[in-house]
Amino acid sequence: MLSAFAVSVILGFLPMILFSIIIYRLDRYEKEPVKLLVFVFLWGAIVSAGGAFIINTLFGAGVYLLSGSEVAANFSVTSIIAPISEEVLKGFTILIVFLVFHDEFDSILDGIIYGAVTALGFAATENAQYIFNFGYLVNGWEGLAQLAFVRIILVGWQHPFYTAFTGIGLAASRMSKNTIAKIISPLLGLIAAIFAHSLHNTIVPLFIKEDSLGSLIFATRFDWFGWFLMLLFIFLMNLREKNILRIYLKSEMNAGIITKEQYHISYSPKLRRIERNKAKAVNHETLLQVKKFYQLCAELAHKKNQYSRLGSEKNNPTIILATRKALYALSSKITI
Repeated sequence: MLSAFAVSVILGFLPMILFSIIIYRLDRYEKEPVKLLVFVFLWGAIVSAGGAFIINTLFGAGVYLLSGSEVAANFSVTSIIAPISEEVLKGFTILIVFLVFHDEFDSILDGIIYGAVTALGFAATENAQYIFNFGYLVNGWEGLAQLAFVRIILVGWQHPFYTAFTGIGLAASRMSKNTIAKIISPLLGLIAAIFAHSLHNTIVPLFIKEDSLGSLIFATRFDWFGWFLMLLFIFLMNLREKNILRIYLKSEMNAGIITKEQYHISYSPKLRRIERNKAKAVNHETLLQVKKFYQLCAELAHKKNQYSRLGSEKNNPTIILATRKALYALSSKITI
């Protein structure tokens, strides 16, 4: 039994860690700090998942005691309580980043990434628990394999899909100058996350209970269509970030802070990859300098964009000046 539990934990966590790496790589220009992403993943896995388990269990037991109906208890937890408790707890993790690490919350894409990685940590714990308790303990190794397939392949991206909406709402608040929008945007994002979560939990089990291949395919398509739309939105946000770099770094090129070649490389993922490969062939130190330089390019562009939209805010001019100086100092060092 111990080995089955260990396998369940591995199957719960390893795919979600790999999914987090994929999410990390979706941001083509301004990477989020790895330590901060590890923090939100672990917070989602331990605090958010643990808190949701306690809340869901207590409320489910309460509904059962009041109604005497197991069906009513299951429905209330699955369709109402769990979507609210889980999205609020995951959302709280993103809120911590939003409040404490304000300077790292620069764009809509950042909100999606922090939301998704938090949710993947949550999903890792939930998947391990489901695979062992409802897979192995119910139907042995066959049950474990079947539930692992469902939780990883069929619905593996559901939690990050939901919580991305909360991240989008907080990011929209971050980039807005309107007081009402700053308050309403996070609430709308959280409501969208809860609604998407509840919709999945209510509708998909109805089709899967039919126990046919056709119903399973329909349920999978239903979920994957949402993922496709979110992926398309992420693609559009990457295009927007590319445009921010093109606009706000042009003056840095004209001022001689960066070269013309560096300017064009800064907003081209393909050229940045080529530049990293060239640097890697030189030595590890050069590779680190190249990565840092183009990270600073993206950070400078975002800060200038924020300054143009939000004004001084939290020392934007000072941060812009310091980043510009760092870029200038590195510019000549990374010529390969």
